[in-house]
Amino acid sequence: MSSLADRLRGIIKPNRADVVERAAPAVDATAGDLETLLDGRWYGHCFIVERRLPASKKYGRDTVGDLAGRLNASASDAPLVCGTDAARPPFVFFDLETTGLSGGAGTQAFLVGCAWFEDDGSLTTRQYLLARYSDERAMLAAVAEDLGRAGAIVSFNGKSFDAPLLETRYLFHRIDWTPSQRPHIDVLHPARRFWKEDDCSLVVLEQQVLGAWRDGDVSGYEIPARYFQFVRSGDARPLVEVFEHNRLDLVSLAGLTARLLEIVRGGPDYAENAREALALGHLYARARADGRAVEAFERAVTLAATSRSRRASFLTTDALRALALAYRRARRFDEAARCWTALIESGCPSAVEREAMEALAIHHEHRRRDLESARLFAERNLDVSGRQPRESLRVAARQRLARIERKLSAVDSRPLLP
Repeated sequence: MSSLADRLRGIIKPNRADVVERAAPAVDATAGDLETLLDGRWYGHCFIVERRLPASKKYGRDTVGDLAGRLNASASDAPLVCGTDAARPPFVFFDLETTGLSGGAGTQAFLVGCAWFEDDGSLTTRQYLLARYSDERAMLAAVAEDLGRAGAIVSFNGKSFDAPLLETRYLFHRIDWTPSQRPHIDVLHPARRFWKEDDCSLVVLEQQVLGAWRDGDVSGYEIPARYFQFVRSGDARPLVEVFEHNRLDLVSLAGLTARLLEIVRGGPDYAENAREALALGHLYARARADGRAVEAFERAVTLAATSRSRRASFLTTDALRALALAYRRARRFDEAARCWTALIESGCPSAVEREAMEALAIHHEHRRRDLESARLFAERNLDVSGRQPRESLRVAARQRLARIERKLSAVDSRPLLP
């Protein structure tokens, strides 16, 4: 007859954590393989793999040392990207590999990669592996120490995914999430504005911006399964390519950050195309650097006019509109009016055309004191606004036209002086 404990074990199924814990001895049994295959070391309860890429190492069109030099030269402009004046070197780049691709409860970071440039221009990467579930607390404490010494942490989609996921695990273990006190530069958001809107992955960006191509890289969707295979068997071979994938992500993140800050530091002349110049102008505008924003938008208009891109017409519209608004903020009203006129002549979308008509009606009514021209633009604005779905736009257009006509009637009714 079985004991009570045996009967309970037959009724109660083990949870996921228990499964991982029971798999741990398999990892211990092949600890030598883990160290040999990944070339890492155990530090207490933390397994760490550390590499140093020399400054002379070629990466894409540049060397690692070139990337380090660009980042150091432009580090003072990091606050423009980060949105806080506290952003400063040293920059620590971090990237996670997780047990799930969409986050949520139960998702863990089994590999945390950190990287930073050394004084000699080399790049150090340090990767922490969750080899056993019981080691998570030790791993998180070590990661916090690396991130905690950063003047700014840098990630790719880290504000939305990596940082919240890590914070959840820190809270679970009742460890303070100190990196939340550091400025955080999430390169994904400026990368979408500067380079890509649709497929804005690190792999695509490193090809387009850095000229770097990966050979035999593991697909992201395979990574969780490789880790679970390692947990079940203790065989570290599936993790070799995962570590290399994470390491290349860190190098790409460092390269993109260096290029991004180089453009911000160098100004409009460093923009290679209209898209970069336009994104640069918007970044300056948000930072209230109106003079630099005007220069960037002017270059965007020039580059868009000579662009052979499929999006050349859209870029021209966006650049002209942004330049008109920048001129208006700088109280350069006549130049803004020329941009609005150019937009109308370019055959822009109706929403932008309505905005341009309204701006020109206001300009001629209040600044040029040319009521006839103001009425002409107000009438055209009413015609365009009539096609807009918002009733408030049509009401505003009718009110403006009525006010201008009243002013004209008042002028016509004045008695002529003898």
